[in-house]
Amino acid sequence: MAGGEALNGGITAGIGLRPGTSEAEILACLTQTLAAAGFGSERLARLATLASRFGEPGLSAVARTHDVELVAVPDEALAGFEAACATRSSRIAGLYGVGSVAEAAALAAAGPGAVLVQPRIATSRVTCALARGAEADGNS
Repeated sequence: MAGGEALNGGITAGIGLRPGTSEAEILACLTQTLAAAGFGSERLARLATLASRFGEPGLSAVARTHDVELVAVPDEALAGFEAACATRSSRIAGLYGVGSVAEAAALAAAGPGAVLVQPRIATSRVTCALARGAEADGNS
């Protein structure tokens, strides 16, 4: 991951997206996912995605809008979170070795002991899931 270490504290949103996805599409899915979990955007600590999607302009814009860090998770790191994923896409599993990029990225970036607090919500071009790091548990 960028920075070389796991990150703790706050809510991490894992984002899966197709190349060229707009800021508005990503923001809509993120807002829907936060609302489904009962969180306001102030609880958001970071966004996490595949390293190959890290430079997507729409995603960078959402990170700036929310003033949160954007974390790149190496593709090969996702597979270690397969068992903790609540949902599964056969297409994504074939590509990345994990059933949900959004869920695995959220868990990976939230740090050791992270738990999934909102399974992925999918729109036509974006998926989003939320995880909480172990150190954030006292803040819920």
